[in-house]
Amino acid sequence: MDSIKKYIAEVIGTFVLVLLGCGTAMLVGCDAVNGGGYILTALAFGLVIVGMAYCIGNISGCHINPAVSLGVLLSGGMTFTDFIGYVISQCIGAIAGAGMLKAIFDMGDVVDKTGGLGSNGLGGVNGSAGAGVLVEILLTFIFVMTILGVTSKKANHGSFGGLIIGLTLTLVHIFGIGLTGTSVNPARSLGPAIFAGGDAVSDLWVFIVGPFVGAALAACVYKFLESSNKKVPEKAPAPAAKPAAAKPVQKKKKK
Repeated sequence: MDSIKKYIAEVIGTFVLVLLGCGTAMLVGCDAVNGGGYILTALAFGLVIVGMAYCIGNISGCHINPAVSLGVLLSGGMTFTDFIGYVISQCIGAIAGAGMLKAIFDMGDVVDKTGGLGSNGLGGVNGSAGAGVLVEILLTFIFVMTILGVTSKKANHGSFGGLIIGLTLTLVHIFGIGLTGTSVNPARSLGPAIFAGGDAVSDLWVFIVGPFVGAALAACVYKFLESSNKKVPEKAPAPAAKPAAAKPVQKKKKK
């Protein structure tokens, strides 16, 4: 039953990510020329992570990204069975989010400024699949390394983990939107591509291979770097104060 709850949480989280992240891109545009839309799109994706981290993070860990789940799997943080369940749930959420966007924009006759439901593409790298894969590997490596560091049991980062991860996703979007649209998330790319069709589907492999390779590298590198670190010792509780010894009762002398 607990696993089912985790999967439902991942469906909801990925649905919200695609709905609000890709939806913002569709409304404001996210090309490098339109700076305002560029930054708003990056912030939308980052802020979704912040919100969802504090919403479903205590239920499923708020992966909402198959690449993140792969990094956690390779780091020993989840079982293979849960990994498969997470990935399926994330893809369902992403497809549902993209389908909802298509319904809203079609029913409202709203102009999609991305032309493809916020799907990823290779226009920024002039159609070079090699460059696209390289960008996605690097961005996902940075993103997953941050997640593994923030969530490591060997460090005490307090309650700011969701904020740090969200800001990091914003950062990689600021760099990557003008190149590939920034995926770092195979499910996020899959959902819009299914409804957009065309190049979004033919180039989809780039946004599956790149993030998975980047996540695998991040997990291996972080595991190696952390292997020599000792767990931060927790402060021992202060010893309880000893009760004061009772004073002996003195008998009164008879006069």
